[in-house]
Amino acid sequence: MPDDQLTTDGANRAGSAPPVRPLDPIDTAILRLLRTDGRASVRSVAEQVHISRANAYARINRLIEEGVIRGFSARVDHERAGQGASAYITLKIVQDSWRSVRAKLEALPGATHIALVSGDFDVLLLVHTADNRALRELVLTRIQAMPEVLSTRTLLVFEEQDLLPGR
Repeated sequence: MPDDQLTTDGANRAGSAPPVRPLDPIDTAILRLLRTDGRASVRSVAEQVHISRANAYARINRLIEEGVIRGFSARVDHERAGQGASAYITLKIVQDSWRSVRAKLEALPGATHIALVSGDFDVLLLVHTADNRALRELVLTRIQAMPEVLSTRTLLVFEEQDLLPGR
C-alpha cells in the first residue's frame, strides 16, 4: 500500500493527524487539570478525576498523540519578566500573504499569539515588550516595514489575566 493511502481505521500512514473525535467528560476534566497545573503528576490527575493511574496515563498519552495536547508550558507574568508593555496589534495584509506574514511575525521578539481573523483586519498579534519605546520600535521598524503589511493598529493592554477552565 502506498504511504499516502488511508489505513482501515482512516488514519494516514504518511503521518497525518488521526481523525478528530469528541472529548468525553473525563478527557475534559484531565485537560482542565493540566491547564491549571501542567506539572501535575499522573497520580494526582487520576485521583482528581476518579480513574486508575494506568487509565490516566493512557488517556494523557492518547491526548498527546492525537494532537489535543500540543505541549506543556509555563504561564509567564510578563511584567515581572521585564516586559512591562503589552499590546494587541491588528494588521491588514496583502491578500494571499498570510503564510509569509505569519513566518515573519513568529520571528518577532515578544510575539506570543498570532491569529488569522475575519472582520475589519486580517491578523491579530499579541506582543510583550520591555516598554512603550520598544513597542514603538517593533511596530514602526519591524512590522510596518513588511511589504505585505498594508496597515496596523495598536491597542495597548492596561491589564491582563489568563483565564483558566472552570472559572
